Amino acid sequence: MKPFDLQVNGYAGVDFCASELEGKELELACRALDEDGVDGVLATIITDSIDRMEAKLARLVNLREQSALARKMVAGIHIEGPFISPITGYVGAHPKEAVVEASLDGAKRLLDAAGGLTRLFTLAPECDPGMATTRFLSNEGVTVSAGHCDPALDTLNEAIENGLSMVTHFGNGCPVDMPRHDNVLQRFLHFRDHLWFCFIPDGAHVDFVALGNYIDFVGIERSIAVTDAICASRLGSGRYELSGMEIEVDEGGLARKPGSSNLAGSTATMPRMKKHLSEGLGFSDSEIEQLIDRNPRSAIER
Repeated sequence: MKPFDLQVNGYAGVDFCASELEGKELELACRALDEDGVDGVLATIITDSIDRMEAKLARLVNLREQSALARKMVAGIHIEGPFISPITGYVGAHPKEAVVEASLDGAKRLLDAAGGLTRLFTLAPECDPGMATTRFLSNEGVTVSAGHCDPALDTLNEAIENGLSMVTHFGNGCPVDMPRHDNVLQRFLHFRDHLWFCFIPDGAHVDFVALGNYIDFVGIERSIAVTDAICASRLGSGRYELSGMEIEVDEGGLARKPGSSNLAGSTATMPRMKKHLSEGLGFSDSEIEQLIDRNPRSAIER
């Protein structure tokens, strides 16, 4: 079993989204991931201004090239934002002031800065006029995922027809309280035969009972487990940074922007996640392997 994690914002005190990320920090994070049995990750860069995201991506690519370990561990990049919903609840912990409507120019700039390493791009379908950006990214071989969004059913269908193939951290990136039946989660589930569903099985992002129901309904063959790890992973409670934002981690390991009810990434590690999948959800070793190894690799193969 060789875990492959599609969403890692940082690890072991290192924030991949930091503007001043250093080579020794990237090495430290990659060494910790390797020690925890992870075979590879998509380093995740979240919403910021296009200019700052370009600089962060270029810096990460440059530092990766200088380290054999980083080249092994950072198999690619996941760009999450800035083309997401600015609406409170859906925007989550992303800085609302940096959210912008999807554009081909912005997408091309980000892909160029990532030096051909972009494997996954999370956006809001309702913020992509004519699905032009979704179509462009898909044609470039990038897996396009819906997240931090609230598309209507017809909009979601149109996005799928133009290349959308995944849902980012299902059950999250949405308000804590929503209508019981007419909500984005139900719309995603309606298209379960056409989408990969990513889940964060840390016991906090989605309650284990609900998570078990979701995976049973979606089917394990379309489900993926990710950590959504931030720099606080492997560490204890305290104050940390995620892309320049202050994040507070409580005694239970839950990460939030101070004063917010929305979670801000996860402090999960792959060993802990495997334990949750086994003991909390009762999955077999073969099923866990499919969730953390085979499926995530298949989802970004183009």
